[in-house]
Amino acid sequence: MTTTTDTSHASSTGTLSGYESACGGAEAGGIIRDVLNRIGDKWSLLVIGTLDQGRIRFSELQRHIPGISQRMLTLTVRQLERDGLVTRTVHAEVPPRVEYELTVMGATLIAPSLALATWAVDNYPAIEAARATFDAASR
Repeated sequence: MTTTTDTSHASSTGTLSGYESACGGAEAGGIIRDVLNRIGDKWSLLVIGTLDQGRIRFSELQRHIPGISQRMLTLTVRQLERDGLVTRTVHAEVPPRVEYELTVMGATLIAPSLALATWAVDNYPAIEAARATFDAASR
């Protein structure tokens, strides 16, 4: 079996591709990995997408994200808050009311997130077909 790799994105002259230029070198690569680790986890983009509706209470946020546990939602919103993507407001009431909303920076993730989600849905049948072809050839 012969495996080929498409390298059409790389220049034969040794110049950087558009992607490599955007990354800005080795330091930027670490920055990109760090940010993608945060927003590319299982729950962060779902939380960010849900918060695009505006300020929302913790319990309502959890209802909008099927399958997320209270603990995972708590950990996720804490990390998003730490990264400056989400704000948390605690209201001094009994019982306490906690609300979350996107920051201005967090809201800038909506368009790229939507583009990625649309791409994933549009291309998933082709991805499944490619996987099946690969798996059949690997047997």
